[in-house]
Amino acid sequence: MRHGKKINHLGRKKAHRDALLQNLSNSLITYKRINTTLAKAKALRAYVEPILTRAKDNTTHSRRMVFSDLQNKEAIKELFDVIAPKIADRPGGYCRIIKTGFRKGDGAETAMIELVDFNEVMKAKTATAKAGTRRSRRKGGAGSGVATAATAAAVAAPVISEEVSATQEEE
Repeated sequence: MRHGKKINHLGRKKAHRDALLQNLSNSLITYKRINTTLAKAKALRAYVEPILTRAKDNTTHSRRMVFSDLQNKEAIKELFDVIAPKIADRPGGYCRIIKTGFRKGDGAETAMIELVDFNEVMKAKTATAKAGTRRSRRKGGAGSGVATAATAAAVAAPVISEEVSATQEEE
């Protein structure tokens, strides 16, 4: 029985698994997005998120602690100079895992793991979604009609002001 054993061993001994996760995390920090199997991506997320949290504090001690995990000077520079300022205000959840299907050779489930703050396409989508309508958690409760009416008025207001300013410019 495997009660309380939460780590995925990935079919490797400890030293091999540590080297694998170290190399994957160096690649993720360098390239901001990598493709791998789903099991490795989940193990990598658990390995790299504490490193990213430690990198938010740019001190000599935190640099040494992160270097003991990564063992790569270029990755350390990239992490502390480029990544850490972008994730400074984020309270956690620095990585996103997106399933990409199954590998043709052996049928392994593949996934793309990426740093959340470095995907400009997803950032633009979430910004427009936040600016859009506000959803209620209840199914058609009393407040749902008020929220849609308020957002409709907010959307219509700029259009009216543009029409008024256009007619004023013509006169």
